[in-house]
Amino acid sequence: MTYKTFGRSGVLVSELCFGTMTFGAEADAAESAKMYAACREAGINFFDCADSYAGGKSEEILGSLIASERDSIVVTSKFSNRMGSDVNALGSSRRHIQRSVENSLSRLKTDRIDVYFVHVFDQLTAMEETVRALDDLVRSGKVLYLGVSNWAAWQIEKALGYSERKNLARFECVQPMYNLVKRQAEVEILPMAAAEGMAVMTYSPMGGGLLTGKYASGSDGRLKEKEQYAKRYSDPRTLEIAERFTAFAKQLGVPAPVLAISWVKANPAVTCPLIGARSMEQLSGLLPAADFPMTPELYAELSALSYAPAPATDRTEENLDPGFRFRGNARR
Repeated sequence: MTYKTFGRSGVLVSELCFGTMTFGAEADAAESAKMYAACREAGINFFDCADSYAGGKSEEILGSLIASERDSIVVTSKFSNRMGSDVNALGSSRRHIQRSVENSLSRLKTDRIDVYFVHVFDQLTAMEETVRALDDLVRSGKVLYLGVSNWAAWQIEKALGYSERKNLARFECVQPMYNLVKRQAEVEILPMAAAEGMAVMTYSPMGGGLLTGKYASGSDGRLKEKEQYAKRYSDPRTLEIAERFTAFAKQLGVPAPVLAISWVKANPAVTCPLIGARSMEQLSGLLPAADFPMTPELYAELSALSYAPAPATDRTEENLDPGFRFRGNARR
């Protein structure tokens, strides 16, 4: 296993992070323990969680598993999704943040969370309130680093600017969706993260299972079981890309999941992709991605199977010709 520096922190994390969303849901405690042990044996020291996963059960199971080696594990959690029937049991207010972190610390059986993420953007709460409340958690030692998931680049930059002006703890990591059929992060989020020295943990490297080819064979999965995933990958072009990709993987003789994860991992802006599994059988097919030899040529071939997103501006000539700016044409 290769280890990478987590943003500007100096902390080393495995280049694969295991997402524990299935703990307590599709995977019971026993199966979760087997997967955790396999991850540790493979050298993974980075585990991602959230308070809303399985209604808190994921944190409880993960907390029990890391207890005997807490200082060797880098663990994350998230807040802001609904965690109860009360009208205020969600969001990014100071009130909800304070309750959320205490509950997560209790379920994880730890005195600190290494990386604490805002799970989604809260349009009702002032960003300044959220950033100041999170800074208090860092100063108290309950949280070591801050992260943000599912925010737009402009939202993150606004928060970073406020943190810098007020000398507050800043977001050190961004967790966007990113895979061969969902490449929007390439437009602004990944360049922003690189410019700001932020770590990047990407989720859904296999496109909810679409890039594994399992749906073509009639297998079950999130795209069939959860409406949000079905909507997320409803664009007909995603099916075209998936078909081209799985055919290419078969021709190459490489398992499609390994190839999909390795493509994400090879992006220089990415610190680590998140992998997740329902069972040891699934997990055993993903771990070889840690050592897969991705070459620049293969990376380019895989990228060509998909559609690159439109650039952040309408100056498409610059996107197609990187040298355009330096030939006297940049002023008009």
